[in-house]
Amino acid sequence: MPEGHVIHRLANRTNELFAAEAVAVSSPQGRFAESAALLDGTTLDRAETWGKHLFVAFDADVPANILQIHLGLIGRLTFAPLAEPVGQVRVRIADDRWAADLHGPQTCRLVTATERDAATARLGEDPLRADADPQRVWTRVHRSSRPIAALLMDQAVFAGVGNIYRAEVLFRQGIDPACPGSELERARFDAIWADLVHLMALGVRDGRIDTVRPEHTPEAMGRPPRVDAHGGEVYVYRRADRPCLVCGRPVHETDLGGRHLFWCPACQRGR
Repeated sequence: MPEGHVIHRLANRTNELFAAEAVAVSSPQGRFAESAALLDGTTLDRAETWGKHLFVAFDADVPANILQIHLGLIGRLTFAPLAEPVGQVRVRIADDRWAADLHGPQTCRLVTATERDAATARLGEDPLRADADPQRVWTRVHRSSRPIAALLMDQAVFAGVGNIYRAEVLFRQGIDPACPGSELERARFDAIWADLVHLMALGVRDGRIDTVRPEHTPEAMGRPPRVDAHGGEVYVYRRADRPCLVCGRPVHETDLGGRHLFWCPACQRGR
């Protein structure tokens, strides 16, 4: 499932191509045809993101004029010069030059502003949003007995954080993934939040997740670059049983909440 930086990049690209323009909205697949017809020919106001949810607002004279998208595990939103749609396109947004095609989303529906606000109210704070309130996150973390590794994946606490950022930020801060939120020191939490803001902003800029510090890059260490479909240089994610880049001991892997968790027991002892 795409992490939050990917959704922010999609919002940025949507705004770059279509914001303040009259657009054609259609459903080549047909499953969204009735709703698409309500938006067709209207002006796309702006796309914005909260966590892993994309909201695209249109200047349409209907109550539900916001397209809510959640890609889920298999969804994708692609941008290309205008041409015939390829594959099962649920929604197409286009002008006379470009088309944005949505394939296989988990969520694709029209919502009102009130429904959008209700949906975002159920989410936690998004480290990539300028209006994020880390104090609200700290309150939830500090009151919880759940492991910090589980809290980081809870979209009602940390919106937009996924499995890669979860593993990497805990490693970078030397924090034991099993540490209960209630036992996490405030300074450690502040370091986690600041690191998420920093790393996820780099992900938006570069379109990949890079988490290793300069002294641990392939060039600095004289090691081969990482080869993985997710791209980017990381410390522990998908590196089970391989030597830790810092201490040389094997990286561990376990299951937590149905997701693979990677960490280095030697480097991650902090509470």
